[in-house]
Amino acid sequence: MKLRIIIVCIFWLFGNICEAQVVRKFNAERTDHSPKIDGDLNDRVWKETAPASNFIEFKPLPGRLEPEERRTEVKIVYDNTAIYIGARMYDVPDSIFRELMPRDNLANSDFLGIVFDTYLDRINAFGFYVSSTGTQFDAKYSNSGNEDKNWNAVWDSQVKIDSLGWTAEFKIPYSALRFGSNDIQEWGLHMTRRRHMSNQQTSWSVIDPKISGFINQEGILSGIKGIKSPIRLSFSPYLSSTVNNYPHNIIGQSNTIGSFNGGMDIKYGISQSFTLDMTLVPDFGQIRSDNQVLNLSPFEVRFNENRQFFTEGTELFNKGNLFYSRRIGSNPAFTANVSSKLLPGETIRENPPESKLLNATKISGRSENGLGLGFFNAVTKRGFARVENSLGEERLIEAHPLSNYNILVLDQSLKNNSSVTFLNTNVLRQGSAYDANVSSFLTNLNDRNNKYYISGAGKFSYVGAEVPGGSNNSGFNFELGTGKKSGNFTWGYDFNLTDNKFDPTDLGYFNNNNFILNAFDVGYNVYTPGKLFNRFNTYLGIFQTHRFLPNDFQSSRASGGGFFEFKNFWTLNLDFYRQFMGKDFYEPRVAGKEFNTPASTYANFRLRSNPIRKYNAGVFFSARLREQFHGVGYVTGFYQNFRVKNKLSLGVDFSTQPQYDYSAWLGLSKEKEIIFSRFDRNTMESMFDATYTFSSNMGIMIRGRHYWSNRNNKAFYFLRDDGELQSHDGAEFKGTHTNYNVFNIDLVYSWRFAPGSELSMAYKNLSEDMESDNRPGYFQNFDRVTAIPQNNNISLKILYYVDYLQLVKK
Repeated sequence: MKLRIIIVCIFWLFGNICEAQVVRKFNAERTDHSPKIDGDLNDRVWKETAPASNFIEFKPLPGRLEPEERRTEVKIVYDNTAIYIGARMYDVPDSIFRELMPRDNLANSDFLGIVFDTYLDRINAFGFYVSSTGTQFDAKYSNSGNEDKNWNAVWDSQVKIDSLGWTAEFKIPYSALRFGSNDIQEWGLHMTRRRHMSNQQTSWSVIDPKISGFINQEGILSGIKGIKSPIRLSFSPYLSSTVNNYPHNIIGQSNTIGSFNGGMDIKYGISQSFTLDMTLVPDFGQIRSDNQVLNLSPFEVRFNENRQFFTEGTELFNKGNLFYSRRIGSNPAFTANVSSKLLPGETIRENPPESKLLNATKISGRSENGLGLGFFNAVTKRGFARVENSLGEERLIEAHPLSNYNILVLDQSLKNNSSVTFLNTNVLRQGSAYDANVSSFLTNLNDRNNKYYISGAGKFSYVGAEVPGGSNNSGFNFELGTGKKSGNFTWGYDFNLTDNKFDPTDLGYFNNNNFILNAFDVGYNVYTPGKLFNRFNTYLGIFQTHRFLPNDFQSSRASGGGFFEFKNFWTLNLDFYRQFMGKDFYEPRVAGKEFNTPASTYANFRLRSNPIRKYNAGVFFSARLREQFHGVGYVTGFYQNFRVKNKLSLGVDFSTQPQYDYSAWLGLSKEKEIIFSRFDRNTMESMFDATYTFSSNMGIMIRGRHYWSNRNNKAFYFLRDDGELQSHDGAEFKGTHTNYNVFNIDLVYSWRFAPGSELSMAYKNLSEDMESDNRPGYFQNFDRVTAIPQNNNISLKILYYVDYLQLVKK
């Protein structure tokens, strides 16, 4: 009887629970008269081709048919080299939003998008979009909807606005796609249009918002026969020059230094399915500056990745959350302790925190049977610290060894948007520095309607014997999740067990180990407009954690909240949680010690106006009440965007975060006591950005940021063995505070003078200061950080795209 009940439950979970959705089909036609890509639909081929029409709205009112006077008609033809799209978007010309932005930023413009699932696996796809101003946007999709906006392809498009609305033409060469070798092709197809005036988005294939994912709700494109993937080989050589000035004003050390660099990016189609990407001697000097912060926690700050090579086409490598690309050439996990190698009388003059990337290679793709393969390799060079003795004699000490980073991914797509994955990361370092390895097995199973799911992971890490902690440096992590992710009512359960040796941080990001976590949440979602709302999502959740070894309670929390979109397209976020008393085994920063964390209550409010308006803004406020010392903390601020005209947009963000009578770790006393302090802290951040776009291929962007944060210690305590705080005179720490300021400006001009080719010039200004004195007042701190010596950097880079086939033709 029990076995029968289990079988029935499994069938209910993964069976055909509801009727399958009707799949629309469209036939592409072969042509011998390829259209000229000029945005004009008078070409002979368009007059002879039947359109796809009858687009269906999915935002804000799902299921509503597009009105006849604003209908969309899309035609698709192909030849031996490319697939072509000709589209007519009927509209009143004055109602077409036309904000002009650089590539990959559709902003406040109407747009048309075409998405191809070339292997028809309903998981992975390529997207091509063009705005009413001609701006191109392309993206790669995985897991039925995750969007990789950093993926770039070389393709052609043009648009025109006329009395009937606007038109668009695409030419997407087969070199921009990956597809199988079958003589008869059948692809998944999405076509979508956004009409910004009414905040409306429609799609040719019906998209039900109650179903998780949108690639899995695609239509079918048939009729493509006898095409072959061309030789996919391109080179993007670059030259760059940089001048850096910092007023060291030290005898024998120049304030201004310059450099001249050259390198190349290479793309090669190994087969119809797999592509090799390589960057040789890359130059990342023009990427956006990091948002540096004052970190008082025991955990590392995680920064965003802005280097395109590490953000483009990395969906395979990011599975399992084991790849933190900033480890490579930016924030390495291993840095030699240079101070321990100093001789008497020596001081450190220069110790670079980052390692230099020499080259990096990616091989990725997916075969016709759904097997995804990813291989990544990168090499960073040795880095040296420069030290000097009292006689002025200098020597070098190795700070970063020559390091090799590797990732291997095998990802098999299964039916019903499911998959199983093996992923391995490996770091090899030259010399006595330790090596590291992590292997993981991942699975994601869905029922045929993408409604219920089960996911799991097993991860195993090993770090070299030189790492402190003994000879056994192998650890493991197990994860299990299940739930319902589609429909009005959703729920999910997650379990995570991580032992005290698991450590994936040599190529990944991981805050802490040695815990067992259980979490459960339920949600109720409405996707169709009512009297007050267009849609809303609500949730309730609980979670609890225990220490793994030895088993001990850590923390528990209950939370709830929701997201609401009103009829006027304003949005509101509300979140609440209650953190119960627990134990923190990480804040003491000494093994075997614990800190009894106080209970706290948190509430958050965030309101944003209609984002399509020329001026739109948002305000936010949150408060956290801690029962220990009656601590109170707030976060409040605003952000606003102003579209001055279609070529110029401005943005201003400001936030302040005061905290009163908070407590946290401060340091170790001479007697090795763990010292905490009760402190007040204020954090203020202001940002300004402006974008001026000359054309869809040329623009200039400026961004300024000032961040100030302090810690004013008021009383001192030592941590007792029972986890409680007891008063301490804090004589060693009296008068020591923390006051951190950083101010930076990024200004970038870019010009795409040919497909895939770009000239860019960047200016960066940075000033940073850390004081042990308390400096109250925002404007006092701003004056201080802008008055101290500043680092100024100017760089010029020219990158030219060369396609092998075009080169052969010439």
